[in-house]
Amino acid sequence: MDSMYKILMGLPIFQGVSHAKISELIEKIKFHFLKYTDGETIVDVDEPCTNLKFLISGSVRLETLNLNRRIKVLQTLNAPNIIGAEYLFGKRTSYPYSVKAHPVAGLMQVEKADFLKILKSDIVFLFNTLNYLSRNSQTPTEAVLSLTSGSVAERVAFWIGSLTYRGSSEIVIESKQKDMYTMLGIQRSAYINTLEELRDKGVLDFTSGAVYINDRDALLSEMTLG
Repeated sequence: MDSMYKILMGLPIFQGVSHAKISELIEKIKFHFLKYTDGETIVDVDEPCTNLKFLISGSVRLETLNLNRRIKVLQTLNAPNIIGAEYLFGKRTSYPYSVKAHPVAGLMQVEKADFLKILKSDIVFLFNTLNYLSRNSQTPTEAVLSLTSGSVAERVAFWIGSLTYRGSSEIVIESKQKDMYTMLGIQRSAYINTLEELRDKGVLDFTSGAVYINDRDALLSEMTLG
């Protein structure tokens, strides 16, 4: 029981909940535990999100492709974490990315109906969930405007910030440079110059076919510095 309590308390939705309430949930709610080996698929792109997936050990690799599949964004999430909570409810209830174990991952799953019971059982769960979803979805107005009027660094930062999670690591954009600067609506020279400037700051590295983000937070700070 204590080990289960420790696992749950490491997850943002369960933080601040009493030991007694956790014990009550363990008795009433079905928690499914799954193990995945290196590279094993956990979620396929466009798969319906019918349960809440908690990453409780190891790490996973998310892969997102644009519509014409010419730009790929990769990122790693480490435990403890939550996978795709924003797709459990709302208009779109399918994952926009694929998820694989990287190298191994342990998950705890809760069915949607059971998760609703959890939310109704204690207002702390509800507040934690709303705060978590808001924190991951809120986008400053200034960041949106940067897509058309901001600096090149701001545009790159906004794009990466929108497609990756807080705390994610090993972020890579695999794409031809032409596809990237065309998508961002800028000239090649401006794009390359910006990448070079960010590389000099230690924010990223790049080649002709990929951009490697070394520091996500430092990149996002470009939206306020630009």
